[in-house]
Amino acid sequence: MNRALGVVAVMAVIATGCASRGTVKRLASEVSQLRSDLTDTRAAQEAAGREVGRTQSQLEALDARTRELGPRVLATAEEVARLAEQMRAADEAIRRTRAALDALPPPAAAVRELREPRAGGPEQAYAAALATFRAREHGQAVLDFLDFITKYRKHALTGNAQYWIGEAYYVQRDYRQALLEFQKVFELGTGKIPDALVKVGLCYWSLRDPNRARQTWQRVVREYPGTEAARVARTQLRTRAIRTR
Repeated sequence: MNRALGVVAVMAVIATGCASRGTVKRLASEVSQLRSDLTDTRAAQEAAGREVGRTQSQLEALDARTRELGPRVLATAEEVARLAEQMRAADEAIRRTRAALDALPPPAAAVRELREPRAGGPEQAYAAALATFRAREHGQAVLDFLDFITKYRKHALTGNAQYWIGEAYYVQRDYRQALLEFQKVFELGTGKIPDALVKVGLCYWSLRDPNRARQTWQRVVREYPGTEAARVARTQLRTRAIRTR
């Protein structure tokens, strides 16, 4: 500003005819500098205007994007709330299902209730245990037959119950325990002894004792010649002999 006043003063001096050559040069220099400053100022103002324009454009774009995303954000929030409600409903359904399952009797007990009358006699108890065995519930069948033997020690079906205990272990390939259980049939003196002997021979064979297996089958043929067990024993003697040749 002071420089501009100086230029004006010098021009006034020139106008009055009192300026020297040096004064004129200095005046020209200051005028040139003033023009340069004005040019820089205008350039700076134009750059600032452009920057303001860009900022304004960015703000407008951001505002438009915000308006565009608003409905989507709202829809997402509603979807999250809906899913949360579905999860709560599913958790409640699971809770109710577990409570219903907990209220049911154990599977084995339910099977027994269907198969055995509550006030049944020994024949019904034996039939229910045999049905459990044939349903391949071998562990439960063993327990049922043991319970039968304990309650009806002198019954005619006690030896049969002991035989099926041996069968339960045999089908599970527990040949050592099956051998012990089949041998207990002999103590009961029933008609299941020939069948038990055949199975004793099979247990010995599975336990890699072929000599005892053959001796047991030979005993069946010798002591019970007219029985179905004797026929099975003879078949075992023939087939096992062929396999060992």
